[in-house]
Amino acid sequence: MTTTYAALLRGINVGGNKKVPMAELRTLIEELGHGDVQTYLQSGNAVFSTDRGDEDSLAAELAEAMEKHFGFGVGVLVRDHAYLSAVREACPFPAAELEAKQLHVTYFSDPVDAERFASVDPAVFLPEEFRLGDRALYLYAPDGLGRSKLAEALSKSRLLKGVTATTRNWNTVVKLEELTGA
Repeated sequence: MTTTYAALLRGINVGGNKKVPMAELRTLIEELGHGDVQTYLQSGNAVFSTDRGDEDSLAAELAEAMEKHFGFGVGVLVRDHAYLSAVREACPFPAAELEAKQLHVTYFSDPVDAERFASVDPAVFLPEEFRLGDRALYLYAPDGLGRSKLAEALSKSRLLKGVTATTRNWNTVVKLEELTGA
């Protein structure tokens, strides 16, 4: 059975040296034997269909291929439509009432629990807030991600040790769900 997945690449085309042209990324995914490949934006979102593998094996395959092709490592998460839909539906914030720049989802490679973020005192960052979900963290940042002190605190390497994490704004969360469901 063919399944459509979204590949979420961490930290490409956002400054630094990790430049990945989307046309090359599409070709690379096609060369791995996947079909219906498309990219969304320049910040590391690809959608493809395949009849083999699971999320973890597909992520490992793509990460290895990218390192060989581009010469640098990239954190890769692969998620199917059902998961992306569940994340969207489980949003604890009123997404329909907020601007997309105010709401973000950080996707994690593995489940995380509240203990991991126990050192972050939510009261210090109000009105910004976060909630945990299934391998996801929802962040409400009324002034946007770039100005968010809470996002900065939550992204400390000591808090994210052992997991791959990559963040998308709400527009991208919605679009990836739509693209994988088509």
